Amino acid sequence: MSRYTGPSCKKCRKVSSKLFLKGVKCYSNCVMDKLAAAAAGRRGGKIGGVRKAKLSEYGVRLQEKQKARFISGMGEVPFANLFHKATKATGQTGEQFFKYLETRLDNIVKRVGFASSMRTARQLVLHGHIKVNDKAVNIPSYQLKIGDKVSLDSRLAENVGVKQGLEDSVKRITRPSFLEFDASKNTATLLRWPDRSESSYPVNDQLIVEHYSK
Repeated sequence: MSRYTGPSCKKCRKVSSKLFLKGVKCYSNCVMDKLAAAAAGRRGGKIGGVRKAKLSEYGVRLQEKQKARFISGMGEVPFANLFHKATKATGQTGEQFFKYLETRLDNIVKRVGFASSMRTARQLVLHGHIKVNDKAVNIPSYQLKIGDKVSLDSRLAENVGVKQGLEDSVKRITRPSFLEFDASKNTATLLRWPDRSESSYPVNDQLIVEHYSK
């Protein structure tokens, strides 16, 4: 299946949630914010003036799964395969699943601040601008291990997008404590596995587990 290349905002509207798929732009020029503001002035507060049908139990679980998948930027099959991997791991499936999502290379690049969105993070990895333990890795789904060091190609240190991402991560305090960042070398080290409370996925993992269990 080909990768979705349409408007990111369409995904947010589809699940009626702000997913921050466009990075910094989502804080200053968000379609969801505009729709919510417009709906506040309408009778009944219906976004777009249309009353949405109530979701079934299956629909609620599916929507929660879609939120997580859209945030990760993954296709349906890789997302499902990663969940299947989590079911075989020791511990609670939901926690293991989000541990895998959080420690994918593209997600770590975003959490560090080298990129302000998952799409940009994937581009940096695919174009060979990211190294793991001083070796170039161009696989966004590469799974990091504790102690792995992620670094940015020195040629991109002055890149406008990279500088904006790093500044924004400091401004909004989005860099998690399970990563140790060395600003002088533009490197980050995975110190430990992330806790569920530190996840960048604001979704109900139990609903996702129930979705795949049916």
